[in-house]
Amino acid sequence: MDTLVDNRAEIWEGFRLTLWLLLTSGVLATLLGTVLGSFRVSPVPTLRWIGTSYVNVFRNTPLVIILVMSAAFWPTLGFNDVGFFGYNTFVTFAILGLGLYTAAFVCEAVRSGINSVATGQAEAARSVGMTFAQSLRLVVLPQALRAVIPPLTSIYIALAKNTSITAIVGVPEAAYVMRRLSNKFTSDVYAIFFGIAAGYVVLVLVLSVLLRLAERRLAVAR
Repeated sequence: MDTLVDNRAEIWEGFRLTLWLLLTSGVLATLLGTVLGSFRVSPVPTLRWIGTSYVNVFRNTPLVIILVMSAAFWPTLGFNDVGFFGYNTFVTFAILGLGLYTAAFVCEAVRSGINSVATGQAEAARSVGMTFAQSLRLVVLPQALRAVIPPLTSIYIALAKNTSITAIVGVPEAAYVMRRLSNKFTSDVYAIFFGIAAGYVVLVLVLSVLLRLAERRLAVAR
């Protein structure tokens, strides 16, 4: 326990980076996944093919491979110094890898939410002259959001835990800190393990509560 207390600053910094990874990659995955989800239900065959191909590629590729490829691919295009908010380039690559991977799952959640909306809603929108994009943005997506939150909760919780995998590309988040402290203080390895694990439990619980509150708020607004 003394090891956790003595190294609390480093542990906190690791969890702060974990939160940053969760927030930024979550936003990227949500935006990209929503666009891809709209592609999946589009009347344009090319857009449907793009959405389907993306999901099939990224959902069936291990996250470890995506992270390693992200860290190796972007520098070949000249992106060698793209750190933000004081974080290094590898953090940016990790955010891209996590976001691109998670977007495939968000896409399927959004698609299922769109399909849960009665077809009469879209037909009514088109009958008053709305385009497909307008009816999707103004009529279908706001209703689909209520059905999407429960599966998105599971996706974001998985993303929170998947941030630990970024340690393999040198991102010093919580799991990376745990491994470093475990190697340095071998006699306190169990205390370090359970302490970091407790931090992840708290993170996931807070995330679950926030999303549950959002779900209830939308349910009241229905």
